[in-house]
Amino acid sequence: MEVMSSLALGTGSGTQRTDPERMAMVVGKAARGPDAFVYAVRSTGIYCRPDCPSRRPAPGQIVFFDSPREAVTNGFRACRRCHPEKGTLYSAQMEVVEKACRILSRTPGERWNLTDLALQAGYSPSHLQRVFTNLLGASPKQYLDAVRSGRFRAQLRQGRSVRSSTYLAGHRSLSWPYSGSGVELGMDAGEYRRGGASQLVGFLTVASPMGPLLVAATARGVSFVGFGEPEGTLLDQLRNEFPRATLRRSSTAPLTLWAARIVGSLEGGRLSLNDLPLDIRATTFQARVWNAVRAIHRGSTRTYGEIAAAAGSPGAARAAARACATNPTAILIPCHRVLREDGGPGGYRWGLDRKRQLLAKEHSRP
Repeated sequence: MEVMSSLALGTGSGTQRTDPERMAMVVGKAARGPDAFVYAVRSTGIYCRPDCPSRRPAPGQIVFFDSPREAVTNGFRACRRCHPEKGTLYSAQMEVVEKACRILSRTPGERWNLTDLALQAGYSPSHLQRVFTNLLGASPKQYLDAVRSGRFRAQLRQGRSVRSSTYLAGHRSLSWPYSGSGVELGMDAGEYRRGGASQLVGFLTVASPMGPLLVAATARGVSFVGFGEPEGTLLDQLRNEFPRATLRRSSTAPLTLWAARIVGSLEGGRLSLNDLPLDIRATTFQARVWNAVRAIHRGSTRTYGEIAAAAGSPGAARAAARACATNPTAILIPCHRVLREDGGPGGYRWGLDRKRQLLAKEHSRP
């Protein structure tokens, strides 16, 4: 969100009268009736539907408009959570997509094809494919794969075998866990089930402008970056990521080189850290959120709603915030660049003061 430019917005005419009925609808998050108005927020430069799930601003920041067109004319942009510009067509399409998602989630073991799914959802196959992809950022097949992957990991965490977990997740081939899932899990299926029992994780603690920094890595890449906490606390968090791995203090390359790159970035370096390899565990949704966060340029910020939309799940701002809160690699996945819808800092795993310091440093650099 470009906060500097949005502060000057909200000066257009609009329907700026005191309107208790409309205000009550906004406060109560009521669905629009025959009076299909929108409300805008001066401090953020965003306009919304009255039933938008976002946090409500102070009444003095709200201005009403009779239509999305009028809001845009006065310099406001549409909310990415409630999509007020898309009206009832968007709502109808989302309802169909949600129905298709429920069908796929309930029956992941079925051999669904697009034609059968479209018949159940009430759309033509081509229309369902297009609407599904536009709204979720993924095809029905990709969504089904994500559902099965999530179930597979859940079964592994419960201690079931790879074979049993594969079938219970809805997969019919035992070769599936070994055909690329390592990219998503950060380790192969057997290692994941054993809590990283076969992994050697090296770690070191170094000084940084933001306090002591603990960096841990496997041979594949960085697994954990944390700072500001006592080393023992950070090691406990690392053990939660790899509960059965062997943790060993290390000062060998490439770990020391990766740590130096991270410290250099905190000291004012301009080089991107996106080329550092990561070896972390993630659900499909977490991976999409974290990839969207890594795409935020230094000195820029996004809202949780914008990150959710970029991850293919518009309206899932709270889930995006949870994914940011579980990010195990501070700085490498720069969740400090993600803000609340109203421009507030929101939460941060490593402390709000540190989040503000990081943002101030990045915005002050030429």
